[in-house]
Amino acid sequence: MRTKQQGSRRFLAFILSVVFLTGLVLSGCGNTSSSNSDAGGTKQAESGTSSTVSGSDTAVEPKEAKIKTISTVNGDIEVPVHPQRIVAEEYLGSLIALQVIPVGAPGLTLNNYYFKEALAGVADSGVYGKPSAESIMSLNPDLIITGNKDVYEMLSKIAPTLVIPYGQLKNVHEELTYFGALFGKEKEAKAWLADYDRRIMAAKAKVDAVIPADASFSIMEDAGKRILVYGDNFGRGGQPTYQALGRKPPAGIADEIMEKQWAEISAELLEKYAGDYIIMTSNERTAADFQADTIWSSLPAVKNGHIYVWPEERSWYYDPLAVLAQTEELAEWLTKSAK
Repeated sequence: MRTKQQGSRRFLAFILSVVFLTGLVLSGCGNTSSSNSDAGGTKQAESGTSSTVSGSDTAVEPKEAKIKTISTVNGDIEVPVHPQRIVAEEYLGSLIALQVIPVGAPGLTLNNYYFKEALAGVADSGVYGKPSAESIMSLNPDLIITGNKDVYEMLSKIAPTLVIPYGQLKNVHEELTYFGALFGKEKEAKAWLADYDRRIMAAKAKVDAVIPADASFSIMEDAGKRILVYGDNFGRGGQPTYQALGRKPPAGIADEIMEKQWAEISAELLEKYAGDYIIMTSNERTAADFQADTIWSSLPAVKNGHIYVWPEERSWYYDPLAVLAQTEELAEWLTKSAK
């Protein structure tokens, strides 16, 4: 009888030991899991940094952030890291150069002479400069890009709105670099700019070989009864002529026109503002018309056939794609005009 009791006690002690040890193991595993989740999982997801699990070579990859904060004229705003449905009220050329095609853009930019074929299927978001909230809202954008700060309040109620006022980005390099960083396409921007620089250098070399370095250039527009003169960052050929080809306005008006960027002048002031070469925007008149005009024909540039006339649809645009094409177009004309 005593032997049986001793056996029973030993068996009971064994069972209790197993239960106790099992409890310890399960408790330890639970604490470890909870600790890792609190100290590593949650913070890692919040910070977006990667970490390595202790005692293991397996790296825990961070979840990709869906939004990022950027500084703008309207303060810091949150925008998608990889926007999928962009409405581009402005800067469409830079987006196309980076192969970022929007879902909507104003009708005027959709008809851009230099890239309209790349925009087949892109919706019309309304009148340029006067965006339609209803039209834009119907496109369900996740990012809106505009140059007009006056429409920010309206557009920002629809989707994150990035305002880049005209003139903030001074040239092609600044523009492509900015948007390359915005869309995570820095490599693509550098590659595009490298090709741009190569082609611009080739065009400039052609012009420098035949046009004297001190020859002055004027950027003008025939607007009916008005005569307008432009600087290097207001379209009409200013960017390709002054920035890309490195040409200069007449010395007497250079500082004024580069600072103000545009001026309206009278016929009496034409001689002062007209350079040795005139790049003229006109939808109504040709070079022959200016040569037949008693006032214009008195200018040396017009007398010598050094006036280039193109319509608004070709001169108005100043995006990177337009500037490149315009530069090569003007270089071709200047080379021929010098013969």
